[in-house]
Amino acid sequence: MSENGVKFAYWVPNVSGGLVVSGIEQRTDWSYEYNRDLAVLAENNGFEYALSQVRYLASYGAAYQHESTSFSLALLLATQRLKVIAAVHPGLWQPGVLAKLIATASHLSGGRAAVNVVSGWFKGEFTALGEPWLEHDERYRRSEEFIRVLRASWDTGEFQGDFYRLHGYDLKPKPVGAPEIFQGGNSTAARAMAGRVSDWYFSNGKDYDGVSEQIAEVSKAAQDNGRRVRFGLNGFMIARDTEKEARETLREIVAKADVPAVQGFRDAVRQAGASTGDKRGMWADSSFEDLVQYNDGFRTKLIGTPEQVAERIVEYRRRGVDLLLLGFLHYQEEVAYFGEHVLPIVRELEADLVES
Repeated sequence: MSENGVKFAYWVPNVSGGLVVSGIEQRTDWSYEYNRDLAVLAENNGFEYALSQVRYLASYGAAYQHESTSFSLALLLATQRLKVIAAVHPGLWQPGVLAKLIATASHLSGGRAAVNVVSGWFKGEFTALGEPWLEHDERYRRSEEFIRVLRASWDTGEFQGDFYRLHGYDLKPKPVGAPEIFQGGNSTAARAMAGRVSDWYFSNGKDYDGVSEQIAEVSKAAQDNGRRVRFGLNGFMIARDTEKEARETLREIVAKADVPAVQGFRDAVRQAGASTGDKRGMWADSSFEDLVQYNDGFRTKLIGTPEQVAERIVEYRRRGVDLLLLGFLHYQEEVAYFGEHVLPIVRELEADLVES
């Protein structure tokens, strides 16, 4: 693969209920055995990254959840090349302790362990664990310190901040290389934070104009800080032999949506968007249909034949997307279909783009 080619990640289904809040059949499973086999399949079908989700409570269709860092380590040990990103919440982790865990995982996996710092939208998880719930911009300020402490733990062992402090923290062994640090968010605070400290910025599902606007703003923030940030975009892929079949699958997913669960999720996340001063937070403008895939994955419109999906992927790459974070209805079958039918077209179109 060309170094400039778009990279692919997948959402690890380590929580029950699949990746859509719908009664439609989803031939996927949250068990370790299923996910172990999926991880091996994925790294052999063009995926370089996997993201383990983090949920602490039964919520919005996810009745059961495997913890993200331990599950990520298990997948790292089951694979040879796949980089596995564990999602974590500041406020529920002490960053120096997490830095130690990631350093160990890095050694056990040959440097393939990464972390996604999630500032948090689900107040109930914090209150259930007896932790304070900070207002929106304070959560991002804490997350920025959290990332700075991770890096300081792997370096000098010294840090003084408002939320965290290190005093001669002599962490050994250090990780193999510098673990990649991801973050998400849509708000002004999230974009500015990414420009200052993160390696990767994850976006919820977006159309072309939406992702271009986001990339431009975060890139400017990074440039102002003498840095470069890479961009990941969420997308739910429905690639089928015919466009009609793909569109019918989407229609059925939405028609069979778990309405109370989607409405409950919508009510919970609306405060995440509305609580920001400029109303730019995540899910601020998401419709009911968008939230059936809980990270707006339908909005990326990776729906159609392999050719149609590949063309859209390459256009996102042309606009600055470095990585597509994908979800599927039937994981194992569709990851294999992606590797056989979609990925070769993507690489061919990328080659044509370079030559032109």
